[in-house]
Amino acid sequence: MSAASPGSRILSLAHHQPARVVTNDDLAALVDTSDEWIRSRIGIATRRIAAADESVADMSAAAAAKAVARAGVDASDIDLVIVATCTAVDRMPSVAARVARRLDIPAAAVFDVNAACAGFCYALATAGLAVGGGTSRTALVVGADKMSDFLDWQDRSTSVIFGDGAGAAVVAADSGAGPDGIGPVVWGSDPQRGHAISLETTGPAGPPALFRQDGGTVYRWAITSLAPLARQACERAGVALAELGAVVTHQANLRIIESIARQIGAVNAVVATDVVESGNTSAASVPLALSKLVERGEVPSGAPVLLLGFGAGLSYAAQVVRCP
Repeated sequence: MSAASPGSRILSLAHHQPARVVTNDDLAALVDTSDEWIRSRIGIATRRIAAADESVADMSAAAAAKAVARAGVDASDIDLVIVATCTAVDRMPSVAARVARRLDIPAAAVFDVNAACAGFCYALATAGLAVGGGTSRTALVVGADKMSDFLDWQDRSTSVIFGDGAGAAVVAADSGAGPDGIGPVVWGSDPQRGHAISLETTGPAGPPALFRQDGGTVYRWAITSLAPLARQACERAGVALAELGAVVTHQANLRIIESIARQIGAVNAVVATDVVESGNTSAASVPLALSKLVERGEVPSGAPVLLLGFGAGLSYAAQVVRCP
């Protein structure tokens, strides 16, 4: 576990999704499935799939540009860019460097984080530590994935789950007048079961890398292990469960989200269920879901929000942030 130093907050949030909407009926034409089968087991109705020429960097830059504009900061004010992704096809330069170039950010530290579906929460915690500790003034944090590049579209156990997208946040120093804007993070992993989720390649001459998942193992781990960690993050932030304005977990599937929310016991909180319309967007899912709640006015400014990311590794990160 690690604690973010007091003195950092989220200034703004934004998101980007591809134009193409894929319904369950669309997928039923490709693989042996149905709208009823997908909704009853995963809770997804639609997802967005990026075009062949729309990259992780494209989606990241689109979300980032909107977040920077909403924050009211200049590109020259940003001195740290972190992008969380596990699906970048190009290795160098980093997606963060590509985003900085597109947004004309002149001299920021840039790097990518790969913690899969927990990636945004890892990146946000890192940015909070950097800003709170004084090594950064203003940070841009992005979670983006294009899972469609790595799906076996004939495998109904995985092809029906995912969508593409990006979410972004601008993080800056807090005045210290109120509660910490980005609370302490509770993070870690269960690597002994990390084989349950994989995206592996055999090299340039081998078959294409495809996403694989042992859904049963992931489901059991998520519904038995994560709620206590989420409650611990609230305790470390000094926030009572009844005070939470929202709970935003990784949008893995609706059954997992609802189970974790019940176990946490935040009865007054809005529970994000963006998975229904966006599918599982991996590292993008937490910022995408939170950005939509804020955009729709479902969570008031300043309200404490519990974030919980989890995914391959099996990695997790939970923290309480104040809604911008």
